[in-house]
Amino acid sequence: MSTALDTLWYTRCPVPTGLGIAVQKGWLEESFRAKSTKIESLRESNNQSVRESHFDHTLANSVRHGGNIPAIWARAIGRETKVIGLSWADEAQLILTTPSSGIRNVKDLKGRKFGLPRWVNVQIDFVRAQALRGLENALSLDGLAVSDVEIVDYEIGIGYSDAPAKKSADGSYIFGSQSGSRNDELIGLLRGEVDAIFLKGASAVALASQLNLVTVIDTGAHPEPLIRSNNGTPRTLSVDTHLIENHFDAAERIVEQVLRAEDWAHVHPDETRRFLAKETNSSEYWVSVAYGADAHLRLQTDFAQTSIDGLQDFVNFLHRWEFIPKPFNVNDWIDTRPYDAVISKR
Repeated sequence: MSTALDTLWYTRCPVPTGLGIAVQKGWLEESFRAKSTKIESLRESNNQSVRESHFDHTLANSVRHGGNIPAIWARAIGRETKVIGLSWADEAQLILTTPSSGIRNVKDLKGRKFGLPRWVNVQIDFVRAQALRGLENALSLDGLAVSDVEIVDYEIGIGYSDAPAKKSADGSYIFGSQSGSRNDELIGLLRGEVDAIFLKGASAVALASQLNLVTVIDTGAHPEPLIRSNNGTPRTLSVDTHLIENHFDAAERIVEQVLRAEDWAHVHPDETRRFLAKETNSSEYWVSVAYGADAHLRLQTDFAQTSIDGLQDFVNFLHRWEFIPKPFNVNDWIDTRPYDAVISKR
């Protein structure tokens, strides 16, 4: 049974998502206006504990669409949340080196130094986790393990939510501490302290080009989905359980607007690239390189088995590397009711 909802808090990562487009188009706010529900951006709040809910999902009546590591961690430590959609939009996941390193393939990484970030003042170090996942997946393709390389840590003492999101006149965002994009390991690579690092997304392909770095492998382009599975593949559309149990119509509206935005994207490739450039704080060119010329078609929220399998495999990975205290069955986390209700009306 749904009751009146005063405020819906939303948050998304600076990556391609249907929720991001729905927000930019004004459709999320428009859809809730008739219900007299206020729409508030969690990451633009002046309250750090509210901003931090992007990672720990403590704020009631909130929706989050983005990288799955914080969502998985929050669930694993006992937060009452539900996944109401999964979106799999492949992206560049690069193992990078310098031209002078002599590293040209994955086998050449054996015995070499690999730089990893270690964010010491955050609840969940998703940047380290996604880099470690990319490294492990790459090494596995040649029968190697993480223990076959020498890990060099770069400690970062700031937090992800130290400051509210900054928004430019064109709608581009910088979230908190550069959205976790501080790359001390990249500086280490350029200084010759390490031989290789991992970077992903539009910023990765732009930096690789600008700094004349060599791509050892792009695991995001591998044909095997579980090799591509990482923080962004799949991305989770999640809400707190209180919202879905007490304001079910709000959960339906969220899914409805996400699917509406994705349907729009499928037939508006040029405009979608512009929106994604704003979301990723990048250019349209690097969006196409990182997410594909068909990036507009890759925005699709559903419950595809590939996404469920990828999410479960990643949960197991995070537990194995002690990023989360215990694994769990993702099928118990998924609630298809809002999605099913929206689809039944189409």
